[in-house]
Amino acid sequence: MKERIVFLDWLRVLACLMVILVHTTEPFYLGDGGTLITCEANAVWSTLIDSAIRSAVPLFVLTSSYLLFPVKGETRPFLKRRFTRVGIPFLFWLLFYAFVPAIGSSLSDYSFTENLKHLLLNFSDAGGHLWFLYMLLGVYLFMPILSPWVEKLSKRGEEWFLALWLLATLLPYLRRIALEVYGLPEVWGEASWNEFGILYYFNGFIGYVVMGHYFKKYVPVFSWKKTLSFALPLWIVGYVIIAGGFWYLMPKEFPIHESIDLAKDMETTWTYCSFGVVLTTVAYFLIARKFTADGRVYQNLIVPLSRLSYGIYLVHFFIIGVVFSMVSTWFYGIDPWISTPLIIPCAALLTFAISALITKLISYLPGHKYIIG
Repeated sequence: MKERIVFLDWLRVLACLMVILVHTTEPFYLGDGGTLITCEANAVWSTLIDSAIRSAVPLFVLTSSYLLFPVKGETRPFLKRRFTRVGIPFLFWLLFYAFVPAIGSSLSDYSFTENLKHLLLNFSDAGGHLWFLYMLLGVYLFMPILSPWVEKLSKRGEEWFLALWLLATLLPYLRRIALEVYGLPEVWGEASWNEFGILYYFNGFIGYVVMGHYFKKYVPVFSWKKTLSFALPLWIVGYVIIAGGFWYLMPKEFPIHESIDLAKDMETTWTYCSFGVVLTTVAYFLIARKFTADGRVYQNLIVPLSRLSYGIYLVHFFIIGVVFSMVSTWFYGIDPWISTPLIIPCAALLTFAISALITKLISYLPGHKYIIG
């Protein structure tokens, strides 16, 4: 049996919980098909909590990179394993979310015909979290192509690539500035008829793939003192950028009930490949590498949850709505300054626990690997 990398198990469980926390925060600034913030308390808590956990998806990519990149051996067996492990369950849940209404949802709002039509080109609205699998499968497709390059690249060459990628993570901010100054969100060669700016090929999640390799090959595990001396400043600066940008772009007169375009604008500094999120991701990864405890908690809780994490991710969207509604009733009538920061983690933890139980039960079925990986 392949030896487990202890900190990656801890990190995988943490990242999975962070994703669910993101989704239990969303109802406090999204609703009715658009941007909906009912009061200042919800605005503040959404900003403070969600800004701290935007690293969830990048941490998943870093984990995959640390384990799989560069690709060893032939491309075909690698892709076959990845598409069996990830792709087939993805297809199963793509169909599942299209045809099975989530628990607590209204059948009157569920259109099987529209969902089927949507599947021809994309995931259905009911399975919005599946966007991540399209991206991840794309990363897997590119890993064998990138592997010979990174194996021949020097440390300095890898640092130059990462430096240019970090520069590209400023693009969401620069486009926002260009919109305010010039009226068009286009920078460095971009135009309404050309999206291929000078840093186009240094953009996206591939940067996290290379970063995972760089950490594994060149960055030692530091002492706690040195780890925190790097991680805490990175996290603080990143968090200030993420939270500050979201708050700055949010109107301050409540309630807010606008189109979804407002939320998309507010989330400029929340995008996964933006500079602030990169800084907090690096901070979390540095700290996670210090998680080496492999005692009873690790063996009996973390390892099983880590093995179930992909299934938990796939399942949780099916129950999160009804869990959130139930938890919200527990705090009905309590001031939002108190109730909102309680609802978000309670709903997330309960969703995580129920999803883990469902995933565990599925794991007893024949052919379960084609459902939960």
